[in-house]
Amino acid sequence: MKAVVLTRALPRLLVALAVAVLTVLSVGPPQATAATSVSAIAQALRKGPVYVDPAAAGQLSSADADALARKIKDADKPLFIAVLPTDYPTRNLFTDLRTATGITGLYAIRLGNRFDARADASVLPRTAVNNLVTSVQGEDAKTQLTDFTDRALTNMNGSAPSTWGVPGHGGVVSTTALITAAVLLVAGGAGVYALVRRNRHRREAQQRAALEKLRTVVDEDITAFGEELDRLDFHPAEAGADDAMRADYERALDAYEQAKQSMAGARKPEDVRAVTQALEDGRFSLAQLAARREGRPLPERRPPCFFDPRHGPSVADATWTPPGGASRQVPVCAADQVRLAEGHEPKIREVDSEWGRRPYWDAGPAYGPWAGGYFGGGILPGLLVGTLLGHAMAAPAYAADYGTGYGDFGAQDGYGGGDLSGADFNPGDFGGFGDGGGGDFGGGGDFGGGGF
Repeated sequence: MKAVVLTRALPRLLVALAVAVLTVLSVGPPQATAATSVSAIAQALRKGPVYVDPAAAGQLSSADADALARKIKDADKPLFIAVLPTDYPTRNLFTDLRTATGITGLYAIRLGNRFDARADASVLPRTAVNNLVTSVQGEDAKTQLTDFTDRALTNMNGSAPSTWGVPGHGGVVSTTALITAAVLLVAGGAGVYALVRRNRHRREAQQRAALEKLRTVVDEDITAFGEELDRLDFHPAEAGADDAMRADYERALDAYEQAKQSMAGARKPEDVRAVTQALEDGRFSLAQLAARREGRPLPERRPPCFFDPRHGPSVADATWTPPGGASRQVPVCAADQVRLAEGHEPKIREVDSEWGRRPYWDAGPAYGPWAGGYFGGGILPGLLVGTLLGHAMAAPAYAADYGTGYGDFGAQDGYGGGDLSGADFNPGDFGGFGDGGGGDFGGGGDFGGGGF
């Protein structure tokens, strides 16, 4: 009897089982929604640099997301990108995501058609984040994220987190995987040579581009110094000229010629340092000559004006606070000293950059040798703290591209980009565009203010 009942029930059990299987297949695994938790997003970003929420899949295709992730991994930088739906909650989003991910880095979020970013100060200064975000506002998702990534990777510090390269924990390594690894190791010899050669050519191309950018600025400096010599209208045989005046004038002329020769022979960015050092020497000689001719006490040897070395030797140190940065003492010329005392902006040297005309300290790493020749290694780190140039010069790889001897830029405490720092970070140093309170998306740009 029991066998008969079981036999009759079996078809119904099979039908129920089939329905259950079809239901699972049709629904698939549990899907994330617009309310995907921050913890789930953070877990995904610990495994890879790009996360696209299923509810925002129309913003960025899987192929485009994979291409973006490969670019970030190839650059070995701690850049994290999340694409979320329009209605995702924004309260404390950046701070909570940074805490949950636990990795020092640069975090960018596309939320609907809005975009914002935050970064740990050791990875990218606040002003640089602002510039990068502003430069891509209004673009479609693919263009915006690609442009932001390309520009950020050339300026940020740090290395990719080790978690990106770690396979799933607790998994069993298959025989196929071992064979594949062995084949890759055998083929690696030829690949290493090709990679080294490619990287060398790329580095040389980057150095040539940086040198050409510097050439325009240095030529302006040399021309300005030549005009100062002409305005001086000094003749060694003029009445009242003595040997000390003639020696000052000769040193200034020698510095002018040395600067021109050094620039003509420059082959890499670090060669520019000798040019601006010669110009700084020449301007001090002119200051001494002017004092002798006017019967004034000889000036003390001081660095040039921080805001524009073409202003000549500084006369004092003044307190200056850059936008979004900390106050510091900088050497200033007499004119800028008066401007600051009266509450006016100093006359700042601006140069071309990817974001248009910018102060030289926020225009990119190429200007390190240029500034190093003017200010030497001892005071430069203090002057550039918190700026884009200062952070670039603190990166371990900077010396390979732009030379050494700029001061103790490398002595930074705390975590570097890509370090697993957990919640050990200062939200005040985790800044970026808008800077709404508590890690909110800030106002400005396309955001229209508010809590986002």
